[in-house]
Amino acid sequence: MSSAAFPEPPAKIPATSPESLEAMIARVADRAEAWKQVGLDERVRFLDKIIEGLNHVAPQLVADGCKAKGIPADSALAGEEWLATVTTTVRNARLFRDALKAGGQPKLPGTHTRGDGQVVAQVFPTDLQDKLMFTGMRAEVWIEPGKTASQGMVYREPGSKKGGVCGVLGAGNVGSIPPMDVLYKLMVDNEVCILKMNPVNEHVGPHLEVAFKELIDAGYLALCYGGVSVGKQLSEHARVDTLHVTGSDRTYDAIVWGTGEQGAKNKAQGTKINARPFSAELGCVTPVLVVPGPWTEAELDYQAQSIAGMVTQNGSFNCNAAKLLVTARGWALRDRLLAKVQDALAGAPPRKAYYPGAQERFQGFVDQYPQAKKLGAQGEQIVPWTFIPDVPSQPGEYALTQEAFCGVLAQTDLDCSTPQEFLRQAARFANEDCWGTLSCVVLVHPKTAKAYAEELDQAVADLRYGGVALNCFPGLIYGLVVTTWGAFPGHTPQDIQSGVGVVHNSFMLDHPQKSVVYAPFVIKPAPFWFPVHENLDGLGKKMVAMESAPSWGKLVGVALAAFKA
Repeated sequence: MSSAAFPEPPAKIPATSPESLEAMIARVADRAEAWKQVGLDERVRFLDKIIEGLNHVAPQLVADGCKAKGIPADSALAGEEWLATVTTTVRNARLFRDALKAGGQPKLPGTHTRGDGQVVAQVFPTDLQDKLMFTGMRAEVWIEPGKTASQGMVYREPGSKKGGVCGVLGAGNVGSIPPMDVLYKLMVDNEVCILKMNPVNEHVGPHLEVAFKELIDAGYLALCYGGVSVGKQLSEHARVDTLHVTGSDRTYDAIVWGTGEQGAKNKAQGTKINARPFSAELGCVTPVLVVPGPWTEAELDYQAQSIAGMVTQNGSFNCNAAKLLVTARGWALRDRLLAKVQDALAGAPPRKAYYPGAQERFQGFVDQYPQAKKLGAQGEQIVPWTFIPDVPSQPGEYALTQEAFCGVLAQTDLDCSTPQEFLRQAARFANEDCWGTLSCVVLVHPKTAKAYAEELDQAVADLRYGGVALNCFPGLIYGLVVTTWGAFPGHTPQDIQSGVGVVHNSFMLDHPQKSVVYAPFVIKPAPFWFPVHENLDGLGKKMVAMESAPSWGKLVGVALAAFKA
């Protein structure tokens, strides 16, 4: 039974039987060629119905998400589910709809070419409403060197409509990940999908069956449920052409190479047991790189809350959660910031450790680092917010190479004191010593950014991460949708780390390398990831309405809700 402090989770859903899954795969596979012939207008209609359906199921979808994650129904934290599950999925569907209305060639806000010849596409803001709702923010998608900012290949070049059947193994931590992965595969990769829901958030599935009903009825999508055996049948089926997984590198390795000693042997020899084309998003030890600067006391307070929120959002069960705080040992304000971060974590509400294995991962870090500081409540279902100071910044260090996936934030120092020294060392350290390439954060004061503009630009260029967030939570890169979401290109199957390929990418750019989001050093009102946001649920509901059908009136509603925080 659950603790009295947390609501009971939704009822479990029976696993899809082998016979039912076989029939499901056959039906969807039979429709793969038909999907390639579905025109733009019909695809737009499907997306309109999805937006309508998501609005219909949203209240119960959010309620079930709160039950699963231990969030009381009347808590402001319910806003996490409104924002991370509903808002982002609605936004993704709307932006793909707009892209298809433009023939799969949506107009970019702009492009420019860097001094080294690399093309950068400006993707945000796209209009005045964006500028007002996200004041001072901008986002770019950097294109792979030597490539152009071409878009929507399957719509631009009809002969390239590869299509096929994709088995999508859904993530268990964020409710928007499975439907958004499916939308990308359908609308950008032109593939019909069988989506296996993760047992951790399988409650999302029945709501998706309602919202995506027309796609399902037409045979272009099917949902199944269950654990390893269902995933194995799906991923190994002869009529499944490609695979996509959001999860861990261990899951990827198990599918591609196998498990146990034989799996290790296969990997060493390069002998795949599953050679299907694969896209995957597999997590990261997300570093927060704190550039030394002239921070005021108020700015230290703000950034401490921001860093804490990057840890605590969604109970810290995010692949982009802050996991490693990187500071300059000689920075005069280092100790002040670290003390304030610990205070912010100590003041954050405790969260249910709903994701399996959280207690074991937490214990692994505590066993490794006796200096770990438990800053919050602890219990059978609660992993305390934990700060681990003075982790050595050396290759192979446990906290640099193991993703906690629970409420643990480690801290390490680089041996420097000036911004230029730090920027140079931090990019190398993050690239070479931190596991994964999904997302990283750079916190830099505007005066520092101006004084060391060339050094900062070079550091951003050097960072080999699929998402680089300046002065904001990488969850914003995920949620904007105009940006790409995925690992930095170059991982091999033998060393997959954060994965391969991207999703979201609503401008349908053909050759993205990474996305960079620039935010103000202090965002007002307080952003959604702060540990305490008293009107987050109200903000989430207003954001769903705004993203479903943007208007000036709805923008005013969003602003009023945000300023109640």
